[in-house]
Amino acid sequence: MIKKSRKVRDYKELTKALPTMRFLEPESVYIHLQNGRCKTYDLYVKEGDYVKLGEVIGIRHGGFFEQPIHATVSGTVGTVSKKLHRTGRKVDCVEIRNDFKETYHESIVDRTDQAIAELTQDDMVQILKEKSLVGLGGSGFPSYIKLATKEKIDTVVINAVECEPYLSSDYRLILEHPRRVIAGMTYIMQALHVKTGIIAIKKSKDPLYQVLTQVIKGKFPEYDIQVVKLGDYYPQGWEIEVFRNALGIDVPHGELPMKYGVIGFNVSTAAGVYDAIKHNLPVTKRYFTLTGDAIKYPQNYRVKVGTSVKKLIELSDGFKEDYDKVNIIMGGPMMGVSTVSCDVIVSKTTTSVIVLQDTDYEEQPCVRCGSCVYSCPAHLEPVQIMNAVKRNDKDVMKGLGAYKCIECGLCAYVCTSKIHVTDYVRKAKRLIG
Repeated sequence: MIKKSRKVRDYKELTKALPTMRFLEPESVYIHLQNGRCKTYDLYVKEGDYVKLGEVIGIRHGGFFEQPIHATVSGTVGTVSKKLHRTGRKVDCVEIRNDFKETYHESIVDRTDQAIAELTQDDMVQILKEKSLVGLGGSGFPSYIKLATKEKIDTVVINAVECEPYLSSDYRLILEHPRRVIAGMTYIMQALHVKTGIIAIKKSKDPLYQVLTQVIKGKFPEYDIQVVKLGDYYPQGWEIEVFRNALGIDVPHGELPMKYGVIGFNVSTAAGVYDAIKHNLPVTKRYFTLTGDAIKYPQNYRVKVGTSVKKLIELSDGFKEDYDKVNIIMGGPMMGVSTVSCDVIVSKTTTSVIVLQDTDYEEQPCVRCGSCVYSCPAHLEPVQIMNAVKRNDKDVMKGLGAYKCIECGLCAYVCTSKIHVTDYVRKAKRLIG
C-alpha cells in the first residue's frame, strides 16, 4: 500500500502542439479592482468616462504596497459589479466597453536600446512599480519589490518548468516569443548587475531547449545564459526545487533566495518585464490555457486581461457534457481552486481554467498507508496534520510544521483513500496563522 510518487500524468498533449489563438477584441473587459493581496481600492473613473489602453484608472491598496490599475482596452467605462476572481472569491470589477480602436495612452512610448542601456536598478524598479507588474505565474507578488533587492545577486533564474498538469501557456509563449522572454531576462540581469542567467526547463521539453539555445546564440551572444534541463516530476517547478537542481543551492524554509545570491522569475513575468521596459506597457494581455476532458476544443489563448472565460468557452465550442456535470478548476489541477461557475474573468495572474468530466470520488477512511508522507516534497506528515485539524489541536499543527506546506496537492493525489488531505493542511495553515 505504501507508495511514493512524484510522477503525475501531465495531459499537456491536449494543447501544447496547437498554435496560440489570439482573442484580443472582446466587446467588454472586466478589470479586477481587488485581488488576493489587495482588499481595498480607489477608482479614478466613473461610468461614461472615456479611457485609453494602458491608462491608469485606479489603484489597489495592499498591506505594504499599492498597485496601479490599468485599462486593457480603449473605450467607455461601465458599471462596477462582482465577478469571480481566480482565488474563488467574487470581487469588484469595473467594465470597460471596447471601442475596438486600440487607442494607446500617451504614456505608452517605446524606449530606444540606448535609453534602456542607461537605466539603473532604481529606474527599472520605478518602471515596474508604475506598470504594476506582478508575478504572473500566479503568485501576484509585486515584481518591483523583488527587483529592488539590495542583496548581492549572482544568478538570475527564469522558471520555465511549468510542472502543473494540463498547463502549456508558458510552453507556447516560449515557442512563439522566445526573444521577449530572453530580452526581459537580460533587463533583470542589467538591473541587478548579474553576469549569469539560467532558464530552467523540464528535460522532456526538447523543443524549448532548441528554440531557446538558438535565440540566445543568435541574438544574445554577449550574455552568459544557459538553458538547464531539470527532472520530469512534480513539483519540479517549485522554486526551491528549481534552485536545488539547477544550481545546487538549498534555500531553507522561511529564508529568501536572494540571501543565497539567486533570484527567480516566471516566464510570463520575464516577458512582462520586457514589455514594461521596452514599451512602457503594463500587462494588458496574457497567455491562458483553457483545457480539460470536458471541453470540446482545448486551446491556448492570448487574451486581453479582463476577458470573460465564458466567451473563451464559446470559442472552444462549449462543453462535451451538460454544464451541471463538469468540474471547473481555476489554475492547475494540483494547486488550483474548484468553482461551480464558469463566469470567471481572466486577471493578470490567471494561468488557466480546466474543465473536467464529473467523477465522483468517494472518500474512504484513512488506511495509514503513508503514501502522503513518503511523497511530500516538503518532508511533512500530512496525515498527522489532518488528524490534528480534526482534533483542533493547534500546538500539534505547529509542531508538525504545517506552515511549511507548499500546497502542491501531491498528498491528495497519491492518497489511496481519496481523501482531500491538502485541504486539511490548508486549513491547518489558516488556523495557526
